[in-house]
Amino acid sequence: MTDIEIAQAVSPRPIASLARERLGIPEEALELYGRHKAKLSLEYLAGLDERPDGKLVLVTAISPTPAGEGKTTTVIGLGDALNRIGRRAVIALRQPSLGPVFGIKGGATGGGRAQVVPMEDINLHFTGDFAAVGLAHNLLAALLDNHVHHGNALGIDIRRSDWPRVLELNDRALRHVVVGLDGPAGDHSRDTRFDIVAASEIMAILCLAASRDDLKARLADIVVARTIDGRTVRAADLNAQGAMAALLRDAIRPNLVQTLEGTPALVHGGPFANIAHGCNSVLATRAALKLGEFAVTEAGFGSDLGAEKFIDIKCRGAGLRPDVAVLVASVRALKYQGGVAAAELDRPDPPAIERGMVNLERHLSILREVFGLPCVVALNQFPGDRDDETELVLARAGSLGVSAVTARHWSQGGAGAESLAQAVVRASEPARPALRFAYDDGQSLWDKTRAVATSVYGAADIEADARVREQIATLERDGFARLPVCIAKTPYSFSSDPALRGAPVGHLLNVREVRLAAGARFVVMVCGDVMTMPGLPSVPAAQRIDVDAQGRITGLA
Repeated sequence: MTDIEIAQAVSPRPIASLARERLGIPEEALELYGRHKAKLSLEYLAGLDERPDGKLVLVTAISPTPAGEGKTTTVIGLGDALNRIGRRAVIALRQPSLGPVFGIKGGATGGGRAQVVPMEDINLHFTGDFAAVGLAHNLLAALLDNHVHHGNALGIDIRRSDWPRVLELNDRALRHVVVGLDGPAGDHSRDTRFDIVAASEIMAILCLAASRDDLKARLADIVVARTIDGRTVRAADLNAQGAMAALLRDAIRPNLVQTLEGTPALVHGGPFANIAHGCNSVLATRAALKLGEFAVTEAGFGSDLGAEKFIDIKCRGAGLRPDVAVLVASVRALKYQGGVAAAELDRPDPPAIERGMVNLERHLSILREVFGLPCVVALNQFPGDRDDETELVLARAGSLGVSAVTARHWSQGGAGAESLAQAVVRASEPARPALRFAYDDGQSLWDKTRAVATSVYGAADIEADARVREQIATLERDGFARLPVCIAKTPYSFSSDPALRGAPVGHLLNVREVRLAAGARFVVMVCGDVMTMPGLPSVPAAQRIDVDAQGRITGLA
């Protein structure tokens, strides 16, 4: 059976009943979106502050490969397994972006017997959060252009504005566009771009805001342009934050759904980890900590991107601290890191696994030595994995002083991840470790970027042309020096070259562009050729998605 067939064969519990019986949430604290989806009341969540926090489990992975590592699937399977062994667990995930759903990646609700449901709803429009983010973002763009059109009292240099418009689909034709051609003699025309909604600063703000008041304050702080004499222009200068916050009134509330096995799942927010900070919302994570004995969450892509930003941006800003990290790997992915072509990954090749282990070792080093987290390696088992190759990975991981267990949640659901759940419980039992960051607040933006590049990516140094260096200097003069850095780069390598597999060292990380996200409270360092508007592949996933006369969707994966 396909993933969507498995999901559609299950009858989820009414979400109000599940919330009441599994979490003690009264129905008046929910806003129902049909029978199987609901939003949580922020007032109810604020009332949980006096409860003690549960254990926070951060799931991350080795570097992504075409084979897939199964990070989201592992979060779901681990949550189900923790409940099976008597530990109350709540999972917290990001919402899928429609761009990948219709593009190359497919959905992000897990797979096999480890899924969140309703799968098709979550992967498509869900509760409308992405649409609200897109509308708030584009409203600000429209207000900016409207202000210039009606006299430009602020003296905005519209050609220096770096506030693009956004779209929730992959569309490479919109990466570079010209707008404003309807003005007199094209006076207000300029080059700009579209980003995907997941790359919007407002998506990051939604996921980092602690309350509606914090959301509005962050929206007010967005820098949308500069004046002719170089001063920053914020959303507050356009009096935009109130209407934007109104559009996001409901989007800020975490969404509650469930897994195939009835584990409560908070699915909220969806910033990409290669071009944003790659974590679900602070509100959802905090809710999971208050509602569960274990809160299981993930950070996008590998530990070098997702986990680094989870800790250096999300944990730093929200005061969160993981108790244990789970590093997901697979035999197939390690072969790929060892140089095997994607089409050959099913063939036996222990030497390739040996070569590829350097990637796993580097990710373990990041989690344990840079950030100080206890770790468990989850070897996600795929059909066809050979016992001797599996044992090779487990033995090598064990020799590094880390607990490594196989996980079969894709085929067996929570029952296939009970050993992983027990290993996570054991690893979390010592006192919560003192969390370390890759850099200090007081370092310069340049030194913060260098610290991530050298300690996390294994780079020799960073480089940038004079224009980028001046951009950084300007931001520091404007008072943004203490912000964290959010490095946007390819997820497929520790370098900015996606073809460089394994664990390269000694490379230079080129900073191509700098973007201020003052409302999100970080500075984006764009490296290599990473794009903030993806394109569709030669055979998009959209071409196999369909709906029948009864409204039953097929083809989602």
